[in-house]
Amino acid sequence: MLNRRHFLKRTSALFGAAALPAFAAQPAMADRSNWARWDAQVTPDGYIPETTNPWDIHPRFLPARVEANAGLVPGDIHVDPIARYLYHIEPGGTAMRYGVAIAKGNLYEPGVYTIRRKARWPGWTPTADMIAREPEVYERFADGMPGGPQNPLGSRAFYLFEGNRDTYLRIHGTNEPWTIGGRASSGCVRMIMAHINDLYTNVSTGGRAHLYSTERLVTATS
Repeated sequence: MLNRRHFLKRTSALFGAAALPAFAAQPAMADRSNWARWDAQVTPDGYIPETTNPWDIHPRFLPARVEANAGLVPGDIHVDPIARYLYHIEPGGTAMRYGVAIAKGNLYEPGVYTIRRKARWPGWTPTADMIAREPEVYERFADGMPGGPQNPLGSRAFYLFEGNRDTYLRIHGTNEPWTIGGRASSGCVRMIMAHINDLYTNVSTGGRAHLYSTERLVTATS
C-alpha cells in the first residue's frame, strides 16, 4: 500500500462530482494534418491556464504552481485521488497542479507506473473487459476509433506500464470536462484538454506516475 503522507505540502479537501461513463485506451493513428486545427479547437480564446474556465469547473481545479515536499523526483507525476489533483514535479521544489477525474468504484488502480509512451490525438479501442462489462456502450467501438476532438482520449495521452506490460491505464484528455473532480472513467485519469496539452511537452517517457490509494486520507493544508 502506498503511503501518501510524504506526498506534497499542498493538497485540498475532497470535492465530489457525478460519476459518468468513461473509457480506457489503445493506440490508433489519426491524420496529423488535423492536429494543429484540433489543438486550436480545444484551446479557448485568450487562454490563460490559471484563470481561463469556459468549462465551469471548480476554480481549485485550474492549473497552479505549488510547493512540493523535498525528495520528490523532478519529472514524476503524482495523482492524489482524494483531492482529485495531478502534480507534475518540477526542478527547484515546485510542482504544477491540475484537477483530474479518476476511475469509478473499484476500477481505480493505485500503483507506481512508468510512462512508456505518450501520444498526440491518440486513437482509442475499448478493452475486452470494458466490452464484456458494458456491451451496450462499448461494443460498437470494438474495431477502434481514430483520434480527434470526439475521441474519449482527447488531445493527449500518457500510457502507463508496469515493466514492459501495458496496463491499459492512461492519463489523458477528456471530451467530458464536466467530469473533472469526480469519479468517471474505466480506470484512467482524465484532464481538461487544454491543461494536458500544456503538461504534455514537459513530460518525458521513462518518468514515473504515482497513483495513490483512495483509502489513505491526507489532512488538507491549503
